[in-house]
Amino acid sequence: MSSLDRILPFLRPIEDLLADPDITEVMVNAGGRHVFVERAGRLQAVTDRVLEPRNLTVAIKNIARACGDEISVLQPILDARLEDGSRVAAMFPPCSVDGPTLTVRKFGRRYTLADLVTGGMLSQEQAGVLQKGVLDGRNILISGGTGTGKTTLLNAIAATIQPEDRVVLIEETSEIRLELPNVVRFEARRAVAPLGQEAPTPAVAIAELLRATLRHRPDRVILGEVRGGEAFDLLQALNTGHRGSLSTIHANSATQALIRLAHCVLVANSGLPLEAIRPAVASAIDLVAHVERRGGRRSVVEVQSTDDSDRP
Repeated sequence: MSSLDRILPFLRPIEDLLADPDITEVMVNAGGRHVFVERAGRLQAVTDRVLEPRNLTVAIKNIARACGDEISVLQPILDARLEDGSRVAAMFPPCSVDGPTLTVRKFGRRYTLADLVTGGMLSQEQAGVLQKGVLDGRNILISGGTGTGKTTLLNAIAATIQPEDRVVLIEETSEIRLELPNVVRFEARRAVAPLGQEAPTPAVAIAELLRATLRHRPDRVILGEVRGGEAFDLLQALNTGHRGSLSTIHANSATQALIRLAHCVLVANSGLPLEAIRPAVASAIDLVAHVERRGGRRSVVEVQSTDDSDRP
C-alpha cells in the first residue's frame, strides 16, 4: 500500500485521478465545482467531476487527521505531506473565498541528471557544468516559477553529491529525497493554535533551523527554497566555509534570482545596506540554473556563473 492510499477513501469521486500514474497533480477548486489535473506538464480541466462542498470539507478534515494535522475555521490552512513525499495542501473559508480548496501533488519517481537530459529538460553540456559544480564544491541556486521543475532538478543535482559528504537538508515541508548515507533532515514547523486547555505550539522557522544546522557539522547545506529573511542565515553559512550547497528560489531569470536573494536578505533586517549585500550574494553563489515551462515542457534555459570569466 502506498501512503497515497491513506487518503483515497476520503476522495472517492477523484480516486481514479489520484491513482493515475500519468497525473502528477490534482486540484479541486471552488468547493468541488471545478477539478483540474496536471498531466505531462500540462494543466487539464476534468469537466465530468463535481464534489459536494460539505463532502469535500469532511474529506479535507479527515485527510488532515490522517496526516497528524488539523484544519478548521481557526486554522484554515493545511500543508501536509505523506510518507512517500506526496503533498496535500488545503484552504478553508473564509480565506478560500469560493469554498474549500484542495491540491494534491503526487510524489513521482526520482530523476537523475541523465534522465533529465534524455527527457530534454537540459542539455548534456548543462548537466556537465552542474555535475562539475557539485564535484568542485560550488554553491548552486536553482530559480524558476511555480511548477517549473526546480525541486526535480535539485533532486537530480543533489544525487551527484559524494557519498562521504555529510548533508543537512532543510525544508518548509519535507519533499526532497536523497539516497545518501549521511543525510540529516530538518523540517520547519508552523505555529499551532491551542485546542481547549492545551498550550499553543510555537513555530520553528527556517532561519532557526539554518542557525542550528551549523552545529551539526554539515559539509553541504541544502535549503529546499529561499523565501524570506532566512536568506541572511543562508548567506552566513555559505560565506563561512559550507561550500557545495544547493537551494531554490522563485525568480524570472538567473539574474533576477540573485537580485531576489539580495532582497530576501534585506527582509531579515540585518542592518546591512543593499550595496553590501550584493557582493556578499555574488561571493556566496557560484552558479544559477534557471528553469522555465514553455509549451508544457520544463527546460533549463540558463546556467549562469556569477564569475564573468567562468560562464558556461
